[in-house]
Amino acid sequence: MLLPDFGKHGQEQLKNAKVLVVGAGGLGCPVLQYLGAAGVGTIGIIDYDMVDITNLHRQVLYADDDIGKLKSLIASEKIKANNPFIKTIIYNLSLDATNAQKIISEYGIVVDCSDNFETRYLINDACVRLNKPFVYGGIHKFEGQLSVFNHQMKDGTLSPTYRCVFPEGQEQEMEINCSISGVIGILPGIIGTMQANEVIKMITGIGEVCAGKLIIYNSLYNTIVEMKIKRKT
Repeated sequence: MLLPDFGKHGQEQLKNAKVLVVGAGGLGCPVLQYLGAAGVGTIGIIDYDMVDITNLHRQVLYADDDIGKLKSLIASEKIKANNPFIKTIIYNLSLDATNAQKIISEYGIVVDCSDNFETRYLINDACVRLNKPFVYGGIHKFEGQLSVFNHQMKDGTLSPTYRCVFPEGQEQEMEINCSISGVIGILPGIIGTMQANEVIKMITGIGEVCAGKLIIYNSLYNTIVEMKIKRKT
């Protein structure tokens, strides 16, 4: 609360916010940790998977004792242990066409921490229909991506959507899943923390949101490339 342009008002905005995190894996872990610690009042967690030993190098919210337990439940317990004053809502299910719009409608911001194109398109389409912004993060081997889609810009227009950057039909050749191609363990922590930062900026109105551009981060060379993107009608 000592930060200029943030203060008590910014902290109250975080307390009153409702954020949905889709996926409690590599990206979801740092997003959940930092949003919970920051004091985001209500955090929804969607994940139906269980903790596996192969997750632990990149999903640092979990420990060896958590193997075989539900990620959504363990994630909720651990972020509330850090900050007992927040509320978590657990969805132990897969986001699909039958539930996406209903669930997303309850939140102000969606954070896409999924690892497949099908879920990303689903999140995108529901957010476009409901006029909700969502924070995208993607990871592959040593490279990560970040953007904020469908966000209302200062001039009143909406930033590009996920489909503007990744048109449907290309997803098969672009599919990047950590279980198939692998990822360096620290990368989800970097990109996930950047996603959490975007959420905090969006809630409090500070800084410049990563909308209208795609950030590409390379962990091998510690380089960042910023690509301007446009919304397609």
